[in-house]
Amino acid sequence: MYSESDLQAAVEAGAISQEAADALRSHAADRRASPLVDEEHFRLLTGFNDIFVAIASVILLVAVGWLGQDISGGLDSGKPTVLAGILVTLASWGLAEYFTRVRRMALPSILLLLSFAGGFAFTLFAAAFRLFPDAGSRIGALITAGIALATAVAIWVHWRRFMVPITVAVGAAAMAGVAITLTLSAAPDIGDTIFWVVMAAGVAIFAFAMWWDMSDRARTTRRSDVAFWLHLAAAPMIAHSLFRLLGVLSGTVTAGTAVAVIGLYILFGLVALAIDRRALLVSSLAYVLWALSALFRQAGAVETSFALTALVIGSALLLLSAFWHKARKLVVEGLPQDISGRLPYLDRDVVTV
Repeated sequence: MYSESDLQAAVEAGAISQEAADALRSHAADRRASPLVDEEHFRLLTGFNDIFVAIASVILLVAVGWLGQDISGGLDSGKPTVLAGILVTLASWGLAEYFTRVRRMALPSILLLLSFAGGFAFTLFAAAFRLFPDAGSRIGALITAGIALATAVAIWVHWRRFMVPITVAVGAAAMAGVAITLTLSAAPDIGDTIFWVVMAAGVAIFAFAMWWDMSDRARTTRRSDVAFWLHLAAAPMIAHSLFRLLGVLSGTVTAGTAVAVIGLYILFGLVALAIDRRALLVSSLAYVLWALSALFRQAGAVETSFALTALVIGSALLLLSAFWHKARKLVVEGLPQDISGRLPYLDRDVVTV
């Protein structure tokens, strides 16, 4: 199973011609009866060996971190230690030198990037824990913002070395963490208002994802993979914040709130169709299930409310998936040319030119 990134890499390396790559894309799209651009490919597995290496890497990294904690006395004291974080960070980078740069294995590369970022942040957190043991909430938020910023810089260095697509999304999430923690430091009693900041950060990441998407409208390069992970990072920040501010998580859902949630989900669906990304729909699925279930309960279907909700939403999503291209064509063609001209291509013959 070869991804779009593999195919483009083969073209760049001279292994196959651009014409042959386009012909292969067209043939694959014909077999699926769906335009290639609408498939929303991303690379996760190149084979079962990815899973094997990922499991082995996790075991090794856990062992390295455990030994670091034990050597530096962290297991006895129950406190995080700098040595454990350093060892995990170095081990993650070292493993990436082979499994990412040489073998180009997708799943291990993702895990090693996450363990590198986590190990680096853990190292700084352990150092701050020892240097500022009595820091208050405001100082603690400032320290956390500093750790997030330093981690974002380290992630950027990792990106320059290994170019793993998910790296940009992890770095963007770290920068969002900087904004959120700085806000908490400035206003520790902000309460649920912080979700406006979270939503703003999610919208900013969404806009950044669209910048990557618009630079590869045919979705044939690594830039499309980067955009995929950015959308995956932005979607839960936007969805969770909106529905939290609507009071969906307060325990009681009124009919008006439920209708608003369903309306927002329809809006998310239209946006998903326009940009050809499904992350928003997936991220907000739990909220619309909860809201629609509440509507059925209020209508008297108490015992079967969840079953009816699952039936309605599941059927709607399957129909949307089956007619995704036709629905997307209706949405995109209804948009102004200035907007539709920046979105992913609709027609396969445009993609394969």
